[in-house]
Amino acid sequence: MELRHYLSVLRRGWLILAAAVIVALLGAAAIIALTPPTYQSELRIYVSVDDPEDADELGLGAIYTQELTRSFVELAESPAVLEPVIEDLGLDESVGALAGRIDVETQVQTVILETTVTDGDPEKAAAIAGSFAESLDSVIQGLTFSESGGGTLVTLTPVEEPSVATQPSAPNSTIILGLGLLVGFSLGIVILALREVLDTRVRTEDDVSALSGLTVLGAVPRDREIAAGTLIPQADPSSPWVESFRTLRTNLGFLDKPVSSLVITSAIRGEGASSVAVNLALSLHEAGERVLLVDADMRAQTATRMLGLESDRGLAEVLTGSSSHAEALQLWGAEELAVLPAGTAPPNPNELLGSSGMQQLMIELNRDYDVVLIDAPPLLPVSDASVLSAVSAGMLLVVGLGRVDKKQVQKALETAQMVDARIHGLVPTRIQTRGTSAHAYRMPLSAQRSKARAAAS
Repeated sequence: MELRHYLSVLRRGWLILAAAVIVALLGAAAIIALTPPTYQSELRIYVSVDDPEDADELGLGAIYTQELTRSFVELAESPAVLEPVIEDLGLDESVGALAGRIDVETQVQTVILETTVTDGDPEKAAAIAGSFAESLDSVIQGLTFSESGGGTLVTLTPVEEPSVATQPSAPNSTIILGLGLLVGFSLGIVILALREVLDTRVRTEDDVSALSGLTVLGAVPRDREIAAGTLIPQADPSSPWVESFRTLRTNLGFLDKPVSSLVITSAIRGEGASSVAVNLALSLHEAGERVLLVDADMRAQTATRMLGLESDRGLAEVLTGSSSHAEALQLWGAEELAVLPAGTAPPNPNELLGSSGMQQLMIELNRDYDVVLIDAPPLLPVSDASVLSAVSAGMLLVVGLGRVDKKQVQKALETAQMVDARIHGLVPTRIQTRGTSAHAYRMPLSAQRSKARAAAS
């Protein structure tokens, strides 16, 4: 995958990522709030032996003291040392509990015992550290004696008084919040990765290209006003939405050979195929082409309804022989776009579209017009679009991002290939636009409505 794909995943899922981070930080804040503060008192004890008489004894004494110091670390947690501390301070806890709050260490090649006592009360922690030092010294004095004269061989000397902490050692807000941020971000990335793996919907233009290997001839951005039924003559000419149809129109002109007729369809309903058919016809008509829009979706008749045309006479009547195509044609708006409505919904649209009458009609229409655009039903629910591909020069497959899944697009492509339909390219719709530049020169909505009323009249 390319870097831009990962960036696209992050851009689409930034709300999920932000939510995961916020939840993790709230959890970290709750841990900080619910964790009782604890304080540490530190004490350093210097271990020494009786003064040796010469240099050799000095070296041996230093080694001996280091060995003893390491032994005192183990001795420090024994009941012999801790029980007197409990009795001295009147502590209501066991030897094991107290040992868990006292940490005694010694660094390599040193004779200093570094003692740390943890407690919820800073003064109590200091008192325990002082009593511990006295008890340890007393036990060691009872265990070590000089051979020459009854005195103790080892002496423990506190380097400093036990410290009284002014700030709690735990909870460490900085570390906990940092870990919360890291956990939240990691969780968000995992969720986005799982969604990317499990979500089978087509979401980007890259997804469209990767699925088919076909050319993307144009990409139609999402627009709430357009979704409500606004057409090219009623929209701001400088809008990205209108420009997308100019791009599609231009790209069609660069195909290997001129396209006389095109079936415009999709995998399922709701992807915007009818909107693409209607507005591409208007864009081609605007460029001076002789265009005919045929509404061949006799079940839904979406294009006919979008243009607000009467459907009592149309394609169905022409194919059944009750009307000529010249009589059924209608001109829409001030642009006078030629449209052949769907007509009265028949019980057998598939049979009519696959009849010899449809073949003859297309021959006549291709003779009279530069381009015939056929708005067809989706490929998967019915076979109408597949039948129409046999009487047209090619097909455009509209792909609604976020609306259709990858398996449906692949199935639609396979369906088209089974009838040898020539797919000239793909047209993704519902493209997300970012920033304000895309709408910087939009026509005011009141002006658009006035223009729409003028076009309808």
